[in-house]
Amino acid sequence: MGLSAKDSAHLRETLQIAVVKCSERCLYQSAKWAAELLDALPEPTPDELKEAQGAGLGEHVHPVFSPSPDPDEAALEAQELNKYLLAKSFFDCKEFDRCAAVFLPESVLAGLLSQKSSGGSDPRGKEKDSAASSARQPLPNISQKSLFLALYAKVISGEKRKDEDSEMIMGPHDLGTVVNKQLLNVGRFLSRWFEERRAAEEEPPTDGFLEYLYGMVLVKEKNDSAALEYLMRSVHAFPWNWGCWLEITNLIHRVEQLNKIAPHMPQNIMSFIFHANTAVNLYQQGHDLAASLNDLLDIFPTSSFLLTCKALLNYHSKDLLAAEQDFSNLLALHPHRLDSLDHYSNILYVLNLRPKLAFLAHLCSSIDKFRPESCVVIGNYYSLLSLHEKAVQYFRRALTLDRSCLSAWTLMGHEYVELKNTHAAIESYRRAVDVNRRDYRAWYGLGQTYEVLEMHAYALWYYKKAAGLRPWDGKMWQAVGSCLQKMDRDRDGIKALKRALLADSYYDSTASSFGSTGPIDRMAQMDPEVLLQIASMYDRLDEEEEAKAYMELCVAQEDGGVAATEGASLGDSVAIHQDSPGGGASDGEGEGVERGGGHEGTGVTVATSKARMWLAKYAMKTGDYETANRLATELCQDGVEVEEAKALIREAKSRTELANMMDR
Repeated sequence: MGLSAKDSAHLRETLQIAVVKCSERCLYQSAKWAAELLDALPEPTPDELKEAQGAGLGEHVHPVFSPSPDPDEAALEAQELNKYLLAKSFFDCKEFDRCAAVFLPESVLAGLLSQKSSGGSDPRGKEKDSAASSARQPLPNISQKSLFLALYAKVISGEKRKDEDSEMIMGPHDLGTVVNKQLLNVGRFLSRWFEERRAAEEEPPTDGFLEYLYGMVLVKEKNDSAALEYLMRSVHAFPWNWGCWLEITNLIHRVEQLNKIAPHMPQNIMSFIFHANTAVNLYQQGHDLAASLNDLLDIFPTSSFLLTCKALLNYHSKDLLAAEQDFSNLLALHPHRLDSLDHYSNILYVLNLRPKLAFLAHLCSSIDKFRPESCVVIGNYYSLLSLHEKAVQYFRRALTLDRSCLSAWTLMGHEYVELKNTHAAIESYRRAVDVNRRDYRAWYGLGQTYEVLEMHAYALWYYKKAAGLRPWDGKMWQAVGSCLQKMDRDRDGIKALKRALLADSYYDSTASSFGSTGPIDRMAQMDPEVLLQIASMYDRLDEEEEAKAYMELCVAQEDGGVAATEGASLGDSVAIHQDSPGGGASDGEGEGVERGGGHEGTGVTVATSKARMWLAKYAMKTGDYETANRLATELCQDGVEVEEAKALIREAKSRTELANMMDR
């Protein structure tokens, strides 16, 4: 996807306007995001500059400095300029109440809101209600820009006071119930403001920022449907406010929701970026999503945001080495950027790359040791050193700086599990879910913790929530199957574990989203532990033929899987769900193609040895003494359960000799 010189110049100008407009309203994160995207656009060549100037772009007076297209708004903004500059200077100095009072003094706001509440609670007739309504104090006649700044300052002031009133993180009185008391006032004011605009004969034009603010308030009040409506109106009026797109992303919990609202989005590049980012946040994988990100990177080659999305896509696809390489390249390109480095530290932790994690922790500390991301990275480093108390200390520090830091809540739960403090672990995971209900790690952690407490019904419910968020992650389904096995629900457990086998094969087949590694046989390599569990449950159900088939398959994993014919028959057995995305992936396209390197197999493991022992005993029971002797001999060679294997060899020999004597 490439852009012409004219389109590129127009996109550059639009992003410049977005940076200024968001900065004027003190939406610093949205302004920073737009500025980073603007910086990632390649510089225009002299020929492109001439072409843009010929098209009327790049004039001496930049459109950033032009007044509002609405003449009434432009007149109000010009009239309020001195007050606006005063209010913005107060906001920049973090004096939020003073900023709000410039345009909305407390006495005016209190009078407006007291009328609203008294009018709503008057139990007498309609005549008195209508009289009160007509006598309502009018709203102040100020520009939308100034009104947004005043009300936004009120919201930020309420958030600041909420943090001050909150107890110590995970302290005895930290119940997470402290609320922002300004939300009700701001919500009432905006509700009346929009109501009066709708009642006007001709609804005046809007810049989209007040809709965004009202959507934010409604999100915090858990009114998701109304919030989505106002946020959608905001992105239609001004599509370049990234904060608004992020609020919409947080309201989408399923891919079906994303596909449902996609046609109603403004059709521009911001909608394209939003769709890709939301799909990554919903843990989607696949070549279509990778191609979308690559198309965007063609336009913004050095965009830190898009490069982070690419790294996270590989991370969610379990291609940790590619994700680590992506984050490493991103860090080299933007060495002072701390955003999303908590994800990078998670990858380094899983890969056990201690020197790199130590370097990252030192780098973050030297840039800004009081950023939540820095504290999470340092906490991960201490966790890798098994200094769990110190790790908890840094995760708490991250949450003191930002109580909505999802990584810190989830990782602190992991640390409390290591410290055997199950009560604190459950509370940490619950708070993580409150911050983001899409965080499968927190749901999975809750399941693990309740399983440790042997509360399997609770554990199963949480595992199912995690599996619903990551339906093609074998680890989730394996946890569901193990839990069902402990609850003596073997039939359901077998279904869940077969789903785990399918899920793992799906991730194997999509392991490299940004470059094909060749076709992969989805049944060629499976987890012997899962196969052993399935076989054990079939054995408990007295279905010995099925148990035997899975025990043999478990042993076959030592050498890298099964033969093609066996794999085909197993595929029929395992494919219990018709929605397998890898179901036809290798049909036809992999024939006659040599697989690079093949599968080496797992070698001898505890699971394969248990399966071999079961098969040896089964052979003894069915009178196949030769097979029993061979399997027991292999067990002796592996050095696993040697004494029991020797006893089987002796018994097999004696029974063989007895059978030979009987034949004579």
